[in-house]
Parts: sequence; C-alpha cells; structure tokens
Amino acid sequence: MRATVKDSLMKRELLFVAACTAKGMAKLKPSLWLRWAGSSPLGLRLAACLLLVSTLCSVGCRNQFIPNTDVKDTEENRRVLEFCEEYRRSVERRNIGQLLELAHPSYYEDGGNIDATDDIDYAGLREFLESKFVETKAIRYEIRYHRVKLSPEKTIFVEFTYSASYKIPTNQGDIWRRQVADDRLELIPEGDSFKILSGM
Repeated sequence: MRATVKDSLMKRELLFVAACTAKGMAKLKPSLWLRWAGSSPLGLRLAACLLLVSTLCSVGCRNQFIPNTDVKDTEENRRVLEFCEEYRRSVERRNIGQLLELAHPSYYEDGGNIDATDDIDYAGLREFLESKFVETKAIRYEIRYHRVKLSPEKTIFVEFTYSASYKIPTNQGDIWRRQVADDRLELIPEGDSFKILSGM
C-alpha cells in the first residue's frame, strides 16, 4: 500500500515536470492536468498555473508570423520583406530610377507564355518604365505576402497578392483603374541586400 502511494506521487511529479516543458504542454490535455493534480489546494493551483502557461504558449506559437503577412517570422524573412516593401514604395512613388536600381542586370520576364515577343529583359523593363509607366498620374499599391521560399540555387521566391489602383490619362480625362492578382517576385542576394530577377 505504501509503495503504491509512493509510486502514485512519483508519477504525479513526473507528469507535472513533463507539463512544464513546451513539448509536454502541447501534448497534455487540461482535463488530465486536473485529474493528476488531485483535489488538494496545492495540486489545483499547480494545474491552474499550467493551464495558463499552456494557453499563453499556444497563442504565441500560432502567431509566429510577420505582422500583416502569412510569412514565418525569421530574421531572414524580415530582410526579404523589407526589401520587397522598398520595391512597393518605389512603385507608389513612381520612382523609375529606384526601380531600375532594384532590378538585376539579368532581369528577365517571360510573360507567362511561350510567345517570346512579350518577354522583357532589363532593357525592355527600362523602356516600359520610361515610356508607359511614367504616364501614370498616381498609384496605390498594396501587397499581402504569403510565402518566402529559397531554392537550391539560392534564388528567393516571394509569393504575394497585390491590389493596384492607378490613375492614367485618357481621351476622356484621367481615370482610375484597379487590378487584384497573385504574383511572385524572384530575388537574388547581392551584398547585404537583394536584386529582382523577375516579377516587377
């Protein structure tokens, strides 16, 4: 009888130790904590504390994303998105010089089809920015980032959804147009920053 009681107490202590670890708290159910705690005031207080810690831990684990994105919060991902935000702001400011600076000399856009006539390289990007993009009167450009992926070749893919509203001149006067679509930026590390290989 004495050995049974001793074993029960030891088991209870071990379960509480397991519950105090992040992995243990993720596995143990609150109902089991209360059962193992028993009816003693001390046991119930310990169970209540563990339940509170588990709840805080669970909330923290679910929110490990960069704010207002679906991207995991890591130092490298923050650096990538800070660069992408620099690109987004350059679009809104219609800063052609800055956009060309952000693009890699090997920039290439295949247009998403097999027709090579609508492909754009760095020279084509410059021509588009200086001939058509420059005519835009105002731009509102919002981005919701979904994923940041690193390829074996060290290329970084940033998947996002954008909402672009822009004012352009027409024969009937200036009009606003809006476009919402999924897109992807392809980046390559360069020094302490990045350059855009495609997706602008």
